[in-house]
Amino acid sequence: MFGIADYLGIDLDLALIVIAALLALVVILLIITIVNAVHLKKLKERYRIFMSGKGAKSLEETLIKRLDQVDGLLAANKENERNIAKLFENNQFIFQKVGLVKYDAFSEMGGKLSFSVALLNEKNDGFIINAMHSREGCYTYIKEIIEGNSIIVLSDDEKKALDQAMNSKQPLQSE
Repeated sequence: MFGIADYLGIDLDLALIVIAALLALVVILLIITIVNAVHLKKLKERYRIFMSGKGAKSLEETLIKRLDQVDGLLAANKENERNIAKLFENNQFIFQKVGLVKYDAFSEMGGKLSFSVALLNEKNDGFIINAMHSREGCYTYIKEIIEGNSIIVLSDDEKKALDQAMNSKQPLQSE
C-alpha cells in the first residue's frame, strides 16, 4: 500500500513526531487563546465600569469639568503670583524694623518714662521719635533717618534705638 509518508518521502516515525508536535502546538495556542479571551473579558468589564461614571455621568463630561477647573486654578495661581510680587514691592516701604530704648531723661525723675523709638523700612529709611518726660511736661522730637543716618546729631539713647532697629531681624526678601 502506498501512503502519504511514502509519497512525501519521509519515514512514518518522523511523520508521527511532526504530527504530535503540531498537535501539541495547536493545544498550546488554544490555551493561550482561552487565557487571552478571559483577560479581554475582564478588560472590557473594567472599561464599561470606567466609562459609566458616577450617577450616569459620562467620562467626557467629567474630563471637561476637571480641565475647566484646572484652567481656573492656573488663572488664580497667576493672580496670586502677581499679588505676591506686588506685596514684596510694597514691603520695602513699610516700617518693619523697630528699636526701643527707655531711659530716665533727668536725674530727679525715675521709672524710665522717657524713650527713643526708631522705625525703619527695608532700606533703613524712617524716623526716630524721642519723648523726654520731665516734671514740667513731656517733650517729643522726631528725627528723620535716611539710609541709617541722620543729618541731625543723635543722642546716645537715639543711637541705641537706631542700632537696635538696624540690627533687628531682616524682612523676607523676594527672589
